[in-house]
Amino acid sequence: MARRTAVWLGILATPTFAVLAVLTHFAGGNAMRMICGIDASPVTGMDAMYLLMSVFHSGPWLKLIARRTNFRNGRAAS
Repeated sequence: MARRTAVWLGILATPTFAVLAVLTHFAGGNAMRMICGIDASPVTGMDAMYLLMSVFHSGPWLKLIARRTNFRNGRAAS
């Protein structure tokens, strides 16, 4: 049961962080800009952090895709 829960948490991390990145970007809720009053770079802030976290947590998705794909002919496994 714990192993299955861990697998699902790994799979759910990527879309969760991607949604947070989009919401943070469009909401304009960058706390650092509000506190410091500066806009140093477009890649600084919570939206960039959430986007990077979604990329770093994409491993379970890649494993799931690899398991379902037959690499010999490039078709989905049946």
